[in-house]
Amino acid sequence: MNEKLAKIQHELKAPKNQYNSFGKYKFRNQEDILEAVKPLLFKHGLHLTISDQIHQVGDVIYVEAKAVISDGENSISTTAQAGIEPNRKGMDIAQSFGSSSSYARKYALNGLFLIDDTKDADTTNKHGQAVVAEKPWLNKSTPQYKKVEEFIKGGGDIAQVLSKYRMKAEIKTELESLI
Repeated sequence: MNEKLAKIQHELKAPKNQYNSFGKYKFRNQEDILEAVKPLLFKHGLHLTISDQIHQVGDVIYVEAKAVISDGENSISTTAQAGIEPNRKGMDIAQSFGSSSSYARKYALNGLFLIDDTKDADTTNKHGQAVVAEKPWLNKSTPQYKKVEEFIKGGGDIAQVLSKYRMKAEIKTELESLI
């Protein structure tokens, strides 16, 4: 399974076929990635599924997309999250959820297939807003994790932790169980 995925990661070419005329940059979307990967999945006898789950922590609503590649017996998965703004200007609520879902799915696929978007406009275009520093990952067996664990056990709000750290779903679930 790992060898087949590695071959797909090596062979995959997902060019940036979309153009944003306002920001004057090229980008790729979820559909571009899927179009490029489908023949490789068939060639290597693998299949891909993508699913979403909606979560809410405090006032923050987000979608978590999960991309799973499988040979029928073994599977490998990645997840990615994107915030949802239900009152997004110019969009009804379905469009806002759909937009966030597409964004999260794109980044779950990027993680699974090792697509590097460091030069992608999504990562460099400020869209008229200030650049926000990326939050650090919260990992088990670190002093930060111990502090967070004690904070939650002491009645601390997990929303505060999520505003400070990025974390895998398993760690989030474990911390939520301490509440």
